[in-house]
Amino acid sequence: MFFLKFCMCSKSPRPVNNFERNYFTNWIPVLVAAGLAITCAMGRAQTEAQPPLPVTMLQLGSKTVRAETADDDNERSCGLMFRKSLNTDCGMLFVMPKTGPVAFWMRNTEIPLSIAYIDPNGTIMELHDLEPHNETTVRSEFSRIAYALEMPQGWFTKNNIWPGEHVGGLPKIAR
Repeated sequence: MFFLKFCMCSKSPRPVNNFERNYFTNWIPVLVAAGLAITCAMGRAQTEAQPPLPVTMLQLGSKTVRAETADDDNERSCGLMFRKSLNTDCGMLFVMPKTGPVAFWMRNTEIPLSIAYIDPNGTIMELHDLEPHNETTVRSEFSRIAYALEMPQGWFTKNNIWPGEHVGGLPKIAR
């Protein structure tokens, strides 16, 4: 944009030729459309739930979980925001871009949740309860977290799932 502004606002005495005029004039609608598309997408992500994501079937003890899989930045940032409910044994799996410490909050999230922080080997390292609309971050105590699994609050306790339990069926991550 600096180049465009410089060329169009330059005080140089030379006239702008037709090629330059047409080149920049043809790009203006494209840039405006791209800006509007980005603005609309950002607005939608902040005011309504994202569409259902692909499902990964996970095995936790004797339970099978249907987990929508958030594996890119936009999907992870939207998470379960604005959802009103979750079906039985359903949740959301967050696949981190790299292994490290993580932190989650509940901005615009209506459902009380429990979250499991999981290491690259599929071992649950920590469990935390999260309250709707609480924007306080819940940081992992462990520094090698590769996944986070959100389930309805109390699901892990109810199903006798504790730290140290292995989660089967996790997608592969880049190490």
